[in-house]
Amino acid sequence: MSKTTSVLEDLLQALPHLRPQIYFKSSLTALSHAMEDQVLAGSDPPLLIANFQRERFYRQEAHRYRRIAQKTNQLYVLAAPETDFKHSSELYETVAFDPDDGLSQEWHLVAISRSYATCLICQDRSAPASDFWSAGEPGLDMPAMDQTRRFEGIWTFDRQVCCLAAELLLNRILSYRPELAEKIAIARQQFLIEMPPGFHSADPEPFAQRLVTYLQVGQYKLLKTYRSLATQERKERLVNSITTTIRQSLNPADIFQVAVRELGQALGACRCLIYRCKATDETATIGHEFLGSSVSSLAGQNWPLQNNPLFQEVVRRREGVWVEDAQTDSHLAGTGTRALVQKWEIASWLMVPVVYQNQLVGIVELHYCGGCPHEWDSEELTLVNAIATQVGVAIIQAEAYANLEELNEQLEALDRTRSNLIAITGHELRTPLSTIQICLESLSSEPDMAPELRQAMLNSALADADRLRKLVQDFLTLSRLESGRVDWNLEPLQLQECVDLALSSIRARRSNDAAPIQIAAQVPEDLPLVQADGEWLVEVLAKLLDNACKFTQPPGLVTVQAKRTGSQVEVLVADTGRGITPERLDVVFDRFYQEEGALRRTQGGTGLGLAICRQIVNSWGGKIWATSAGKDQGSQFHFTVPVAVVSGETGPQSPPGGGRNRGGGGSGRRRATLR
Repeated sequence: MSKTTSVLEDLLQALPHLRPQIYFKSSLTALSHAMEDQVLAGSDPPLLIANFQRERFYRQEAHRYRRIAQKTNQLYVLAAPETDFKHSSELYETVAFDPDDGLSQEWHLVAISRSYATCLICQDRSAPASDFWSAGEPGLDMPAMDQTRRFEGIWTFDRQVCCLAAELLLNRILSYRPELAEKIAIARQQFLIEMPPGFHSADPEPFAQRLVTYLQVGQYKLLKTYRSLATQERKERLVNSITTTIRQSLNPADIFQVAVRELGQALGACRCLIYRCKATDETATIGHEFLGSSVSSLAGQNWPLQNNPLFQEVVRRREGVWVEDAQTDSHLAGTGTRALVQKWEIASWLMVPVVYQNQLVGIVELHYCGGCPHEWDSEELTLVNAIATQVGVAIIQAEAYANLEELNEQLEALDRTRSNLIAITGHELRTPLSTIQICLESLSSEPDMAPELRQAMLNSALADADRLRKLVQDFLTLSRLESGRVDWNLEPLQLQECVDLALSSIRARRSNDAAPIQIAAQVPEDLPLVQADGEWLVEVLAKLLDNACKFTQPPGLVTVQAKRTGSQVEVLVADTGRGITPERLDVVFDRFYQEEGALRRTQGGTGLGLAICRQIVNSWGGKIWATSAGKDQGSQFHFTVPVAVVSGETGPQSPPGGGRNRGGGGSGRRRATLR
């Protein structure tokens, strides 16, 4: 038979003048042992009723009750069974009540004899583990937590109270073991009577209060120590977690994500934010966030800073600033920050700077949302400051590593350039020079050489000399463009005229080919004027056309097209040649790039033509890129040119990086002709 009512509540209802107190488990253990020792030391056989809640608690005291059983035959022990505890009448009466009985939440001990009476009637009021330690910290709520269990109840020597408590417990025993009715009736007749002559009437209150006070003070000190140890462990665990992440990864995103998650969970915040910013920033983008339950996300939001009084105070003081009640705080009144507080339901707000060498590099924010403001204590602030320090170290280390990687990449690029330069120049210079030398030596040593052979020798020498000239010219052109030593002459031009000049040059250059490539131009007549340097624009078109013809086999087709896209004109040079594989589309504009390799290509050239085109197009603020469906699927090279400013508007502007003469004295207006 299960009883869900509380013995303590029934006792307080019957005797409303009683006032329960709070006891820790250690206090109840000490009082229980004192009461049991009183029974063992006394000469009168008492009525003793003990409720241990659980069988495991009873097992710890079973040896004492075997001794008490030698003193009295009116001994009743109650507990919820867990292994082999059951109804029994061997040494004394044991009562195994149902686990869902209200007795499972109570701790009782009643001792009544003809010369004394005392009782301890308590109900378990233990707080959840999260009241003492943060949730999710395994191991902290093990044996040490048992000592922090709290009970609410009555401890008294009042015989009337003791007899009523015994009566309530005997009734509960009868409900489980009705066969004990006769024995319980004898107990009532012997012990639950009016105060007999010789009853001990001394007041134990002063001694009891001193004992309880001593035990309570000790327990509070122990609890404070537990809290301090838990806080220190939590701080060390957080710092170690972030330090480990820094060691494993120098990616700031990984470090921030770990820090924001661990800090938000440790402090039970509704929202924890970490973002990069400087003291002069108007806004910051929220990149890393931890969210509690039922709060809106700020990830990706532009978070206003300059109008935020908290941020201004952080910038001024270089230390954390917090508001316990953001809804009513006067510092936030009259600014747009109040609207943020209302929109994002911020009840309490903490903002801690991430500082390196006294320079602000980021912010750590904690929000507690809802209707209950949060009171910040020194331990929480110390913990957040420690995390902010670690985040600052991570930022600087990551930036230093990134700068080092960039420097290494630049050094590797320079090393590749040097190697390519040596290989290209060694190959390109040696081959034509050898041919020229052989031809000249032959002409010099063979005066009787046939005229036809002499002419062939001269033609070979002239061709290789021209090849050397182009190589040197490309080197000088790229050097001038990269160093900014170019005098730009920007003017409105008709794209069709520049295309015609480039086509004329290419057709003249390839007029001797056995099977010339077909070249077609499709430039709309209504195309607007473009703003460019005519000479350099023709250079880009000529190099792209020459490149397209070079890698297209007869009877292939090369086309030039153009169209307006907003404030730009997009030019397309397409061919039906060998094409470009997708993984190489991003590197075709690199210096010395050759698809077949610098030293084993079948087509002539230095690998500098597309690099020169990119420098020219970038100089007037345009873009250049390549597309291709793949091998043997043809290639398409696109570039853009700004549309010329129409009459009545502001005059043409110089392009980024090259709009003003950087090479010294001015130059006259140049015509759009090939160089």
